[in-house]
Amino acid sequence: MTETIPEILNICDRHAERLAWAMSQLQAHVPFTKQTLSSLSPVEVAILDQFSTRFGKLQELMGAKLFSAALELTKEPGELKAFIDKVYRLEKIGAIASADEWLLMREVRNAFSHDYPEDLELQAAMLNKAFDLAAQLLAVLSGIKRFIKPYLRTP
Repeated sequence: MTETIPEILNICDRHAERLAWAMSQLQAHVPFTKQTLSSLSPVEVAILDQFSTRFGKLQELMGAKLFSAALELTKEPGELKAFIDKVYRLEKIGAIASADEWLLMREVRNAFSHDYPEDLELQAAMLNKAFDLAAQLLAVLSGIKRFIKPYLRTP
């Protein structure tokens, strides 16, 4: 079954709420360092896991479903099979601010799939980049929601 745009947005919102919560809980540790990572409590480590999981899930869902749905909804001409073409079209029509920024978020999401438990400096650097990009990810979600709102039929 294919989800409708409201269903996709509902799931995106759930990920976004949990991502924002995790960010608020971790704010005191930003910027992350090797020392701060090694001194986190088990609960803080769980919140850090929540942060990385929700960042990845939100970024993946938006890229895999929301972007295509937005292009379909706006009836953008031409068939865009390659993801990169979809992202650049979304930028061109003003649905997202920057395709290049989005691609950077995707790189960070992919980096989360590689775990380097012994390299706390690398983890800290990756988390600092992700923390900055997470705010931008939330802004992209808000922006695309504003962009597609006029196209949604309301009862």
